[in-house]
Amino acid sequence: KLIKSLLGTAAINNSKMAYEEFLGVFSGERWDKLKAKSARVQRPLWASTSTKNPQYNDVMYVEDLIGPDTVNTMPEQTITAFKDHGHVARTVDANMDLAKKQLQELESLGISLDQITMELTAEGVESFTKSFTTLDAVIETKRETLLSSLPGKAASAPVATTRRA
Repeated sequence: KLIKSLLGTAAINNSKMAYEEFLGVFSGERWDKLKAKSARVQRPLWASTSTKNPQYNDVMYVEDLIGPDTVNTMPEQTITAFKDHGHVARTVDANMDLAKKQLQELESLGISLDQITMELTAEGVESFTKSFTTLDAVIETKRETLLSSLPGKAASAPVATTRRA
């Protein structure tokens, strides 16, 4: 019964904890000094917040993460759903005691958010690396095509790049 009550809560609660950390970093005396020197807030980004499980509310990851200084990237289907029946209210830092309690309950069931986060981070980095490598190859191909079409091809000298392994 406990595990059923926790379904769909980990990502939202983890994001709420991240937002709480964000508020701590971008407030107080230290931040005020930086802000006075033109520092800007680095806003939390909730990425691709569509609901994958059809048993969940289709806008839950949008509705539960609304707050100041946040960015939410949503697929078109989620935007349409939110326009249709979403509710706008500051929620990202609401019910923090419940969020913390639910995360502790997950840990008590042997579900390690730290381990899951490390795995998702590694998968995310790998995915972004593949995308970057593909983009870099497309740009290089286009560059070569453009250079080869120049009169005299004198401009086809190699260009220094900053490639990463």
